[in-house]
Amino acid sequence: MRLIIYTGKGGTGKTVTSCSTAIKLAEHNHKTLVISSDPAHTLADALMIHNIGYEMQKILPNLKALQIDPVTEMKKQFDTILSYMASIFSAKGIDETLAYEIAMLPGMTQLFSLLKIEELVKLKSFDAIVIDMPASGEALRYLYFPKLVGSIGRKLTGLAGMFGGVARMFHPLSKISVPSKGVLQSEADLLGRLQDLSEIIRNSDITSLRLVANPDTFSIENAKRALMSASLFGINVDLAIINKIMPHQTSDQYYANWAEFQERKVEEAKANFYPLPLREVFLHTTELRGLEMLAKNGELIFENEDPAKLYYRGKAFNFVTQENSLRMTVKVPFTEKDDFDLERYGDQLTIKVRNPAGYLVNIVPLPSATLGMKLAKAKLHGDELNVLFEKEV
Repeated sequence: MRLIIYTGKGGTGKTVTSCSTAIKLAEHNHKTLVISSDPAHTLADALMIHNIGYEMQKILPNLKALQIDPVTEMKKQFDTILSYMASIFSAKGIDETLAYEIAMLPGMTQLFSLLKIEELVKLKSFDAIVIDMPASGEALRYLYFPKLVGSIGRKLTGLAGMFGGVARMFHPLSKISVPSKGVLQSEADLLGRLQDLSEIIRNSDITSLRLVANPDTFSIENAKRALMSASLFGINVDLAIINKIMPHQTSDQYYANWAEFQERKVEEAKANFYPLPLREVFLHTTELRGLEMLAKNGELIFENEDPAKLYYRGKAFNFVTQENSLRMTVKVPFTEKDDFDLERYGDQLTIKVRNPAGYLVNIVPLPSATLGMKLAKAKLHGDELNVLFEKEV
């Protein structure tokens, strides 16, 4: 079983890359499902099959497609807890509509789209599932939710339990109702499924997160943050894909300038995403739509390889937290000599290293835990840069 998740900034080509991968997997005789939770129904647009909906639709002999409705999934699995939380806010005089908005946590719609994956993986009906993930990766944070609130069965429970404890304490003085058995059971079921989902997505034998970017600063920076977050959460990233690269064969100076700029960005991406393998996909001459063109795009990305292959296993970033410090290990492709400079700007670390061709610069996003810490020291060992952050005294 392989679960392949594509993430990246909006407009980078995640949907066409997901569909191209799924078609290629089907050609390699894998029973494949391609999924999207994008409310714009981008799967239907990319495949040019307009009846793709919330029921599985057969596309090719080994390929099915599914459009997830995150609102329906959330209502089905979270409505009991959401209603209870909203009633707490409403009891305090907050307008009922606003109470529901407050009770809704950021990224929840994405989270329940991912919970659909947990359900499908357990069915064991497919050899491969490809997910076209929405632009924001906030839902990945919720995979650590069970660890935050404690395991099922412990005294410390989750959202409803925490509110329930408050409700019991203040019940004689307020209108807050004690949660029913149904609310507590819904909470236990939700946390159990989150735990299962977390184990699936953090299992590198099953799951690969793949980055999609264009040769421009904004999408590459977005993908770098996704790579750092995935390393932090223990999710294996095995491939980076740079889409929409303009070819050099042009006599028009305007397009030649763009091609030269993009070439520099691709070289930067190779350093930024090291040690991940990187695939370059040139801009097509027409809009990329339909099964035939998507299949050709799959050939450009994977050639004769099986996309189910695990392209890389490991961490580009590794974090070890101690009482007053955080040690970050970054894989760098530059040099084996301690000939480098580090500069920190807010939540970014700039690594400037000399190599035979001159200087290479890598800008690394930093985790939130380093806020309030100072850059203490750094040491290069082979292709690993060890950076120590210490709390300000």
